[in-house]
Amino acid sequence: MAGFTFKGGIHPYEGKELTKDKPIRRFTPQGEMVYPLSQHIGAPAKPVVKKGDRVLKGQMIAEAGGFVSAHVYSSVSGTVKSIGKHRVATGDMVQSITVEGDGLFEEADPLPIGEIEDMSKQDVLDAVKLAGIVGMGGAGFPTHVKLSPKDPDKINYCIVNCSECEPYLTSDYRRMLEEPEKLVAGLKIILCLFDHAEGILAVEDNKPDCVKILKELTFNEPRITVKALKTKYPQGAERQLIYATTRRAISSAMLPADAGCIVNNVDTVVSIYHAVIEKRPLTERIVTVTGDAIADPCNYLVPTGTSMQELIDASGGFKVKPEKIIAGGPMMGFAMFDTDVPVIKTSSAITCFSRDEVARYSESACINCGRCVDVCPGRVIPARLADYANNHDEDMFLKYNGMECCECGCCSYICPAKRQLTQSIKTMRKLLLAKKKK
Repeated sequence: MAGFTFKGGIHPYEGKELTKDKPIRRFTPQGEMVYPLSQHIGAPAKPVVKKGDRVLKGQMIAEAGGFVSAHVYSSVSGTVKSIGKHRVATGDMVQSITVEGDGLFEEADPLPIGEIEDMSKQDVLDAVKLAGIVGMGGAGFPTHVKLSPKDPDKINYCIVNCSECEPYLTSDYRRMLEEPEKLVAGLKIILCLFDHAEGILAVEDNKPDCVKILKELTFNEPRITVKALKTKYPQGAERQLIYATTRRAISSAMLPADAGCIVNNVDTVVSIYHAVIEKRPLTERIVTVTGDAIADPCNYLVPTGTSMQELIDASGGFKVKPEKIIAGGPMMGFAMFDTDVPVIKTSSAITCFSRDEVARYSESACINCGRCVDVCPGRVIPARLADYANNHDEDMFLKYNGMECCECGCCSYICPAKRQLTQSIKTMRKLLLAKKKK
């Protein structure tokens, strides 16, 4: 069991006890719904409705703006109030469609998708694209693109990231406990696309109940294996997960498909099941509302477009005034200055802390202890890369493999000098990636 891991990593306080035993609650929104047109990597979606139009729950309101893009669907019935800029969790102003819900939740017709036994591989891919599914555990890469590698016959592993290594988050955990059948069924649909692939359900060993349930469900499934991974952050990072489960290594210049692997998050796989079997587009996701500043931490099944402030209010609000609110978890999430931002396809959590520990730290000089090197899963030298980034030395940053950083935050977490290493490296990586695109 201990063999299923990677070099480096850390063991931060998990914080999952706040919500891991809280069953998923279906949340009914009350206010306006905001649907950003960029909820995914790639081209923004293009509106197919206009101000004043009445829309139904499950109706397409924006179509994909290209191959690497995704449709957007309304999660409520109501009237299009406006189309314009709206702030999102990262702080950016993004073109969005605002719908005034009517409280009726009238549904559109099911998606025009056939029965699974009559579907070809292309039919399945078309269904995933039609449903607007994107990666729901990370950057939001359109799933139909991920499931369309150049050579499907060279895919050997279809891995489901069930590790949920980010502290405080329990949405995937609750999904595995409450709807494991849908998860397994979704993986079987993915395996239909790859004739030579084995399915792997990769779960950290701090979730023995999930491991047990999934092993029981897949006992007679010769193409699916459940692997219990060593509990360690960032076990769920794509490159680390692939290495832990298959011993195949990939670099930042490679895609998982180059190593014969396809990786999807738990919620993404369940959404594939909803699309292909239930003929439903992606209009909702599970969000964990947690942290020591929240009165009643919970896991909610939330319609996309819902204001995060509504979720906080539904959780009893703040029992103490929070010093920091994060969209996502504490290691890889974004600090927010405004909670009136919408839940989108990639929103996994709202984490509210009574104390901003990082703000209390004062940076000091590097003492060359090497701890950042020991914990780095990318096997680079974070302290040196941060120096190159701060000095805007692009050549040396590239020479010392700065692009191999996965921005997990392990180096900043472990640094006794409290240097914000990840932040410096992340900024330089963004600049270099932007240059490359130009």
